[in-house]
Amino acid sequence: MKAVAVFLLVLCYLAVSHAWTCREAPRLSNVRQIDAGQGKVVASTSSNYAYFLIGSYWYRMGSARLKHVSVGPAGMWGVDSSNRVHKYVAGNFVQSSGLSMQQVDAGGDGQVVGVTPSSHSTYCLRSSSASTYKAGSLSWSSLSRTMKYYSCGPLYGCWGVDSSHRVYVTQRITPTSCSTSSWTSVSGISAKMIEVGTDGSVFAVTTTGQVYQRNGISSSRPYGSSWSRIPMCMAMNHLSYDLGQLWVVTSGGLLLQCSH
Repeated sequence: MKAVAVFLLVLCYLAVSHAWTCREAPRLSNVRQIDAGQGKVVASTSSNYAYFLIGSYWYRMGSARLKHVSVGPAGMWGVDSSNRVHKYVAGNFVQSSGLSMQQVDAGGDGQVVGVTPSSHSTYCLRSSSASTYKAGSLSWSSLSRTMKYYSCGPLYGCWGVDSSHRVYVTQRITPTSCSTSSWTSVSGISAKMIEVGTDGSVFAVTTTGQVYQRNGISSSRPYGSSWSRIPMCMAMNHLSYDLGQLWVVTSGGLLLQCSH
């Protein structure tokens, strides 16, 4: 199996566009999902454990079994296979009570956003609650649009993908109150997930496993101008971006680290 993985990674090196240089990331078996923010990188595996990258080594974060983890200004958060929300507190993930979430994102300006299972309703946890939470119940504020995946950045708002794989952006979210501006549809790709970087960069994985970057994002044009495809050697399942590094998870659970 290791030989197959190495062969596939060699193909990746040859296939990726000259604008991006990809290499095998520090090895972690059967990666499901990854998130990077503020210089930190966390990942979850198919065994439902969360890991934190220090240098070239991955370290398991506590004993909680998590299917999705996120890191950002709001701290480290995750959800387990029963869709219960956890926050990393004093060396372990603490399970909260309250609403169930299938995915959470801590990359905004101190707030946490989440998507509920089944109904795909979106919610926001105010920055004051997110930063001070240690145990107990969480009080979520309802947002206006249903999404199946939701990601925020500290600069230009939040992006999301709905159950029909359409992409949307909201230009403003107030972390102290969780109020948002209206949502704008962004055409051009059918996405299964999308991630916003700390610097406002936006990357997406399409329903066919292709990787795209949104061009032209600025304070005056937070929705950007166009999509550019980043050629990859195989279908991708998940990604995240921070500090010039694009972390990409293949559909087979391999992890690449790309830069340009």
